Amino acid sequence: MANAHTARTWFLHHGVPQAQLASHFVAVSTNRQAVAEFGIDPVNMFPFWDWVGGRFSLWSAVGLSIALAVGFARFRQLLDGARAMDRHFAEADAPRNMPMILGLLDVWYRSFLGTGSRCVAPYCEPLELLPAFLQQLEMESNGKSVQLDGAAAAQGTAPVVWGTTGTNGQHAYFQMVHQGSHWMPVDFIAALEPVHPMPGHHGKLLANCFAQGEALLRGRTAQEVRALGVQDEALVPHMVFEGNRPSNTLLLQRLDPYHLGALIALSEHRTFVQGVLWNINSFDQWGVELGKQLAAPIACELDGGPARPHDASTAGLIRRALAAASAWQG
Repeated sequence: MANAHTARTWFLHHGVPQAQLASHFVAVSTNRQAVAEFGIDPVNMFPFWDWVGGRFSLWSAVGLSIALAVGFARFRQLLDGARAMDRHFAEADAPRNMPMILGLLDVWYRSFLGTGSRCVAPYCEPLELLPAFLQQLEMESNGKSVQLDGAAAAQGTAPVVWGTTGTNGQHAYFQMVHQGSHWMPVDFIAALEPVHPMPGHHGKLLANCFAQGEALLRGRTAQEVRALGVQDEALVPHMVFEGNRPSNTLLLQRLDPYHLGALIALSEHRTFVQGVLWNINSFDQWGVELGKQLAAPIACELDGGPARPHDASTAGLIRRALAAASAWQG
């Protein structure tokens, strides 16, 4: 809303009369009255159901920005891919139901084997922000320790989701993934068809993706290290890989709106399966709400309002911020 008011002010300062503001804005909202009070004609309001959480909202009118960016034909393809995955989840038998299988694996690794995180490594550069998207989807949905009946969760829930593109990860944190003292599952994601015309590149990309999964599975024994010609016995233990570390490899035929829609819907249903098995509500986010509620009075204080009671740490931070603001504002 701060951004919206800034944009509104910019229009007014650049010659748009107040009476004409309504013709320059559209709104995606559940609150018709607030839209009118802001100055947008409710005729130009795209409504959506008020129970649609932000992390599940791109299929709704909230996806208007996506449609504007890529065109409605491609947005329609995104919806079609999601619909195909919806049907698969609803109709496929358990042994071949992808969201169910992945959700079961997630619960197995987290609750029974005690893994605290899951790495997502797309070997497809346009998917570099997918791990960040999945962080919100899964950790905001299932990052809870209270079950539906109010009782404490009986086991660990919602592992930390993290990662980057695999080509970068190989030279950063994959060392820990392969040989670290604690292990975590990895989701490798790749497209079978290249996203660019450069010859020879895509084969190398897929080879590295498949090889990382193979290395996690197979590992390498001391005997294999010696068979490579390593004669320094002191070096052998450092070159041994434990193996038997879990990973999934998800292959898209190609990266296009249809397959991206299916991949995102797969992740949503996977998250739902986790929540059902942990007996938690995947569709609220009270932890987020508390932070928002506490931010409002602090914002008033930082804008010169009266001081409120806080703990010593928060009060000290507010004093530092006010002193800094006084200095740079002159």
